[in-house]
Amino acid sequence: MTKNNCSFCGKNDKNVAVLMEGADAYICNECIERAYEILYGKEKSKTKSNKNTKFRITFEDILKPEQIKAVLDKYVIGQEDAKKYLSVAVYNHYKRILQPADDNDIEIEKSNVIMVGETGTGKTLLAQTIAKILNVPFTIVDATVLTEAGYVGEDVESILSRLLQVADYDTSAAELGIVFIDELDKIARKSDNPSITRDVSGEGVQQAMLKLLEGTTVNVPPQGGRKHPEQKFIQVNTKNILFICGGAFDGIEKKIANRLNTRAIGYGAINDKNKIDNNNLMQYVSHVDLKSYGLIPEIIGRLPVLTYLQPLDRHALRRILTEPKNAIIKQYQKLFAIDKITLEFDDDVLDYIVDKAIEFKLGARGLRSICENMMTDAMFEAPTKQDKKLHITLKYAEEKINKINANKLHVA
Repeated sequence: MTKNNCSFCGKNDKNVAVLMEGADAYICNECIERAYEILYGKEKSKTKSNKNTKFRITFEDILKPEQIKAVLDKYVIGQEDAKKYLSVAVYNHYKRILQPADDNDIEIEKSNVIMVGETGTGKTLLAQTIAKILNVPFTIVDATVLTEAGYVGEDVESILSRLLQVADYDTSAAELGIVFIDELDKIARKSDNPSITRDVSGEGVQQAMLKLLEGTTVNVPPQGGRKHPEQKFIQVNTKNILFICGGAFDGIEKKIANRLNTRAIGYGAINDKNKIDNNNLMQYVSHVDLKSYGLIPEIIGRLPVLTYLQPLDRHALRRILTEPKNAIIKQYQKLFAIDKITLEFDDDVLDYIVDKAIEFKLGARGLRSICENMMTDAMFEAPTKQDKKLHITLKYAEEKINKINANKLHVA
C-alpha cells in the first residue's frame, strides 16, 4: 500500500476528492461517507424525510381513529360509517409507514380507500379534512381528464405532478402525501367486452393507474402535462402515498338491486328481501357492484377499503347549513361582519333553502348555489348602505329565488 492510497479501499488520491492523512494510515472521503451511513443511517434517513418543516409527521403526531373522527364530526354532518372507515384506514396507513424498522419480515400492505356516494354528500370534504388533520401534502385530481399515454388529455403521472407542487417539490414529503382521485366512476369501462374497441379514457386509464396505486417508482414531469424524452423528470415512489378515490357511480343502485334479488327461491329469499332498505341501497354496495359498473378487477383489488356515503335527507341538510365549523350560514355572516354588518336569518328561511335543495336534487353543494343566488343583491347593496344590520325574511328569500329559473342553478 503506497503513501497516496486510501488504507481502506485502496483508491489513489487522484481518484477521490479528499484523502485525509492519519498517524499511520489514510482515509478518503468516500470511506468516511460510507462509515457515517453505517453508524447513523437511520437518523440520516429521518432527517431527510423531514427536511420540509411545513409537512412533517411523526408517530406521536398521529391521532387515534376516535380522535380523527371527532375532528371530522366538526366539519362533516352525518356519514358515520364513512368517517369511521376513513379514520381507521388513515390511522393504519401512517402506522405502517412510520413503524420502526426491525428484523421482522411481516410487511403491512397499503390500504387505499374508495368512497361511493351521490354528488354533494361530502366525499371531497372528508378527504380535505383528513389532510388538514394530518398536515401532509394533499391534492385533488379529476379522473375525467386522464387518458392513456399518447392521446389527447393528461397522463396518469400528472396526478403526482400536482402533489409535488403542493409539497414545494420536496420529494420525501410528497411520498407521504394523500391524493384524492375524484370522479373515478367516469373512467369505468365503456363496454362489457374489453376487446371491441380501445377504451383510452376508460379501461386504458385504469390499467395505467394499477402500479401507481400499488406502489412503484414513477418518472414525474415537474410541471405536469405530457412526457417527452428531452424533459427532466423527478422520481417519486408511490409506495407510501395514500390514494383515496371517490365517485358518484350514478346508476349503481340498479347493480346493487340486481345482486340482492338473485335469491329468487329458497327459504331465506323472502326473509332477506324484507330486510332490505330499498330507499337506501347504497349501504349494500360491494366490490362486486363496482366490477359490474365497469371497474376492472385489478384496480378494485388495489382499493381494499370500500365505504359509502348516505344520501342527505332534510334533517341532515338543515344541520349542514348551520352546525359545522365551516357552515354556509356562518360563512355569509363572516363575509358581512367584515363590512361590520350583522346578518341574521329567520328559521323558516333556512327551512325554505333546504326544501329548494331537495327539490332541485343538488345535495349539500346545492345549498350554496341557492344561498348565493338569494344573497347576491344583498351583498351588492349592503356595503354602501348605512344599515349595520341585515335581516333575511322568508318573503325576501322567496322573492329572490322565484326570480331564478331552476335550470340556471348550478353546482360549483
